[in-house]
Amino acid sequence: MKVLQILPALDSGGVERGTLELGKALVDAGHESHVLSAGGQLVTRLERQGSRHHRWDLGRKSPLTLRHVRPLRRWLQEQCFDVVHLRSRMPAWICWLAWRRMDPATRPRLVSTVHGLHSVSRYSEIVTCGERVIVVSEAVRSYVSENYPRCDTDKLRLIYRGINPLEYPRDHRPHDQWIATWYGDFPQLLDKRVITLAGRLTRLKGHHDFLQLIATLKRQGLPVHGLVVGGEDPKRLAYAQEIYAQTDTLGLGGDITFAGHRSDLRDIYAVSDVVVSLSTQPESFGRTVLEPLSEGRPVVGYAHGGVAEILDALYPQGAVPVGELDKVAGCITGILAGETSPPAPNTRFLLDTMTSETLALYRELLASPRETSH
Repeated sequence: MKVLQILPALDSGGVERGTLELGKALVDAGHESHVLSAGGQLVTRLERQGSRHHRWDLGRKSPLTLRHVRPLRRWLQEQCFDVVHLRSRMPAWICWLAWRRMDPATRPRLVSTVHGLHSVSRYSEIVTCGERVIVVSEAVRSYVSENYPRCDTDKLRLIYRGINPLEYPRDHRPHDQWIATWYGDFPQLLDKRVITLAGRLTRLKGHHDFLQLIATLKRQGLPVHGLVVGGEDPKRLAYAQEIYAQTDTLGLGGDITFAGHRSDLRDIYAVSDVVVSLSTQPESFGRTVLEPLSEGRPVVGYAHGGVAEILDALYPQGAVPVGELDKVAGCITGILAGETSPPAPNTRFLLDTMTSETLALYRELLASPRETSH
């Protein structure tokens, strides 16, 4: 198969990571992998893994981006891809407008993935344009079915995102040098029970609830320390200042550490006693819940969206109704007291499963009858 994945850029993020993972799986299986984006820091890694990168800037939300429709149509006709896989809204619009005017008998088969629970609109509906539409959780399947009645539910395919268990091994222990450096940088974490929230400083990640949680646990006399792993969002600096101010207002200046953006989450999970997920809006999946669970670390989270599905499969005792901070605190208290069993091994949300099911979907689509119009 000759497969093209399309997304805005290749800098960082879950969609970008998944694109590289699928590209590598295609190459490893003997297929031809291509990616179209505006470029970014991950291009070198992508090409080193055997994929080819094509630089087109289709992600800019501007009417000017429409000028790419006709050139893209000509290029797609020249390249003769078997499958084109759309992963983001604006590039999906440009590609769909180009694809729909191609000869139905020879044009590539079209796949799209719904990665997020975006605000419902005609603009967002484009992620359901594929002849097959991948949904990354049951929550996303329900979201599409409820909000986009024009989408034929028969073309939806559930393919959970997955991780490589070797990257987040059970009972992982960081190297001694990492531990020495970590506690040298953050000595305030020594001899404390560390409660970790991983997520950029954006309102949806629930930092206000996290601060209230740490304050509650401190009032109970528990030797806890809150750790926030995630950098400031340049577009939401006022929110970051709001969080810092609340930290001071609650008297938690010595009980909360803001570690900023980190690339060593695997090790940070390993030295955390509990990881929490307090997102106020449902997430489509929840990788920062799955990763620590894979390592055997307990996770307590609001049970909605994809997070609820992961917790239900691997650690149901960590699922708490949205907004019920007292229950979150009670759950953490039980974990710290050793009253709960460890998470189940992750045998469901695996990278190999995700990539093999995606390749099988491509083959299924290529073997199916073509639509004469779209």
